[in-house]
Amino acid sequence: MNAPVTQFQEVNQPLLFEMIRSFTTLARTLNLSHAVTELNSTRQTVRRHISQLEELRGVQLFDVVNRRYELTEAGREALPSALSLLGHGRLWLQGQIKDVDGLMGTSFADGKGRYYYQQQQPINIAWTNKSPLLRTAIRCWAESDGALEHPRMNLIRPYVLIYRDTAAGWICTELGENAFYSQWWGWAKARSSVGRSLDNFPFGPEMARVLDVPLREVQATHGMRIDQVATFVARSKDGPPEHCIFERLLLGCQMPDGSFALMVVVDRPEVIRINGVDQSALDEMADDVRINFKLE
Repeated sequence: MNAPVTQFQEVNQPLLFEMIRSFTTLARTLNLSHAVTELNSTRQTVRRHISQLEELRGVQLFDVVNRRYELTEAGREALPSALSLLGHGRLWLQGQIKDVDGLMGTSFADGKGRYYYQQQQPINIAWTNKSPLLRTAIRCWAESDGALEHPRMNLIRPYVLIYRDTAAGWICTELGENAFYSQWWGWAKARSSVGRSLDNFPFGPEMARVLDVPLREVQATHGMRIDQVATFVARSKDGPPEHCIFERLLLGCQMPDGSFALMVVVDRPEVIRINGVDQSALDEMADDVRINFKLE
């Protein structure tokens, strides 16, 4: 296999997009005929795209076993970033994803009142905002070395959600009765989310992949991240949609067996820090959705 190309300008960029589409589609279907039909292409074209990608990257992406395609280890490693590139590219073209001062922002609005905005925030807002919950969560996380069962975590456990990564996606394993989602949905409805996968990302699979980026980032770094989210969602099955704005702190933690756990701490902000979302949305948000966290 040849060494990877080091000069990007040598690659036809529109063709590169089609090559990545062929790769990701075949990686999902593992069937050349199905991939060809889905791509509205030809077997020769898809094969050529895969061969060109393998030559450019200098690795083999697929094995063919009993006339069926299987991803190699290099193919499995390349797939997540390839999917992310496609999703980011389409959303960027539509103006739904952009950086604000170097921090990732995502937006969706359909003109019918539905919207979803997510904007990464600098970590220092945990120190500058008026709520003590995020500050305390970071301190407890640091003092416990991220160990969920450390006694220092007891102070914030009633206010958090815990997720584990599984083959079915992110699974909620714990929901504190005082958590923001418990306030928004009501304890009974929110509690029913325990054991279920986090599969309700809004507005299609490409947006879902983008919204999954912060979770995967924290999983990879075992670090922390803060995003502010604004959306329009009903609190009950038959209820009208309402403005829902919150700040979400993600923390990389460890289960007692050492496996990764994602801690999610959510609080209501005092100020909206998302371009395109008016402060009035926060003023119109239900007043009963508040976290009454006090240091003991």
